[in-house]
Amino acid sequence: MMDELIEYLGKQEAVVAALCAGLFTWGVTALGASSVFLFKGVNKKLLNGMLGFTGGVMIAASFWSLLAPAIEMSAGEGFEKVMPSAIGFVLGALFIFGLDKLMPHLHLNFLKTEGPKSSLHRTTLLTIAIALHNIPEGLAVGVLFGGAASGIPEASITGAVLLAMGIGLQNFPEGIAVSMPLRRMGLSRWKSFQYGQLSAIVEPIFAVLGAFAVGFFMPILPYALSFAAGAMLFVVIEEVIPETQQEEHSDIPILGFVLGFVVMMMLDVALG
Repeated sequence: MMDELIEYLGKQEAVVAALCAGLFTWGVTALGASSVFLFKGVNKKLLNGMLGFTGGVMIAASFWSLLAPAIEMSAGEGFEKVMPSAIGFVLGALFIFGLDKLMPHLHLNFLKTEGPKSSLHRTTLLTIAIALHNIPEGLAVGVLFGGAASGIPEASITGAVLLAMGIGLQNFPEGIAVSMPLRRMGLSRWKSFQYGQLSAIVEPIFAVLGAFAVGFFMPILPYALSFAAGAMLFVVIEEVIPETQQEEHSDIPILGFVLGFVVMMMLDVALG
């Protein structure tokens, strides 16, 4: 099944393959958000453990799927070889930092609105926050598919598929983490689901943009991969980890983080 999927996507145009992968990661988020139709709530310890797992997957993907290939494909030796990845990584983190400052949004488990003052409803602000932080995930998938389609050995279709699977894996609890709090805030099950799945709609969009950009500007690939890695790392440190530390039993999300990192590392190294 896995081999057939990789073979199928390998025959597609990079933009089409990236769109398919982006729709998959969005669909898994929607699946997680649909939990509001089945459950009244979710155990806080379980949710924090799942969010910790999400952070572990993102950190592992940032290195094994993005940074390591970016460094390997760069020319030169020593500082010259690592400089494109260092520049891209910093720019990726600054990109999300800038979006946080420019866009009004509300983080999970936090009552204070961030960014410019806004009259938007709290549910809209919460959805904006998650959507902003899903941008690097879609971008990472698209850039890898674009690099693989261009024949770069370090950017394989298998690696791109595994990255999409890893992001999809961590998007399931993210969908729950958005829809359940909205339900507790008084929204209907249908509206909670709508906002939950809408938070990931940016992923297929930026997956296509990433694949398109790399296809036209091949020299930017090391920068683009490390850009996505820096953006993802910023999201983990700025949002995912703090959210898991708001309650007691903070060892549960830490164990979830370790498990997520190990799972993604094994998938990427063993199969990628």
